[in-house]
Amino acid sequence: MTPSTNQVCPVLWYQDHVRLIDQTRLPAEYTFVEIRRYEDMAHAIKTMIVRGAPAIGVAAAYGVYLGSQEIHIDDRDAFLERLEAVAQQLRETRPTAVNLFWAIERMLRVARQTVGPVSQIKAALLETAQQIHAEDLQTCQAIGDHGLSVLPSTPDKLRLLTHCNAGALATAGYGTALGVVRSAWREGRLERVYADETRPRLQGAKLTTWECVQEGIPVTLITDNMAAHCMKQGLIDVVVVGADRITANGDAANKIGTYSLALVAKAHNIPFFVAAPLSTVDFSLSDGSQIPIEERDPTEIAQVGETVICPAGVEFYNPAFDVTPASLITGIITEHGVVAPEKLVQLQAQQVV
Repeated sequence: MTPSTNQVCPVLWYQDHVRLIDQTRLPAEYTFVEIRRYEDMAHAIKTMIVRGAPAIGVAAAYGVYLGSQEIHIDDRDAFLERLEAVAQQLRETRPTAVNLFWAIERMLRVARQTVGPVSQIKAALLETAQQIHAEDLQTCQAIGDHGLSVLPSTPDKLRLLTHCNAGALATAGYGTALGVVRSAWREGRLERVYADETRPRLQGAKLTTWECVQEGIPVTLITDNMAAHCMKQGLIDVVVVGADRITANGDAANKIGTYSLALVAKAHNIPFFVAAPLSTVDFSLSDGSQIPIEERDPTEIAQVGETVICPAGVEFYNPAFDVTPASLITGIITEHGVVAPEKLVQLQAQQVV
């Protein structure tokens, strides 16, 4: 049985293991995968059973803990050395989403700083993973509510366009871009969501529309190349997307196609907001040219489902993300409020490290 969206937990700690919603099977099947080993968590992240930067961070934190449970060594230094190897395998799963690295480093820092026997370190790791999980849910609810303050004032209710899935499924729950949607719907300010299908993995078609339908939020699915036409027809009032990594100057990496969406929004004078937790900001990078862009399996664009859509011999280029320059972003919606991209550095002191 499929629960209502406000009960959707893509990552759930259950007694002694993690339960993940298998997002590769949505919307046809609502099923769970049980994760008991860190290698299985690494596989789940890499294959996008769990996806979305904040959710990946939560999953990776639990992955570090599960890995610690597999290390049967009492010597502290040897334990920490083995734990670093666990962390490295998790780091190698998805290169672009910075929440992955942020969560892993936070877990390792707790391990190094915890005094006492190895058993105490393991207990601290579980507690920290659960804290990261709980904090992300609170963060998303704050992002949603802060987003209300910058949504355009219109005579009628808003029509909001989003790209990919930055909802409950991409976080601990509630969502970032869809967190703004949920808050706007709750306050009676939203008429409809327009969701880009988001080629090639169709996260908008499969996941964003699924979340909206579960919650009774009116949603219209469009192909990615329809956005400019919809804007020209006056169907879109605002664009809100998520992010997988944001640099110090406000450049934002998000699912491929976001950059072109920002360009057409600018051309039509439509506000373009990025909603993301402060943990998604990589203040060590000065601009978006330094963000590593993940390239994925060519079969994602060579076929739809099991149907091959191109001739043999064609070559492929399949970047999973692109970078939207700060100059195209109206504001960045965080749990600490909404800031112009050029003022993002003012929030650095508030980032949990």
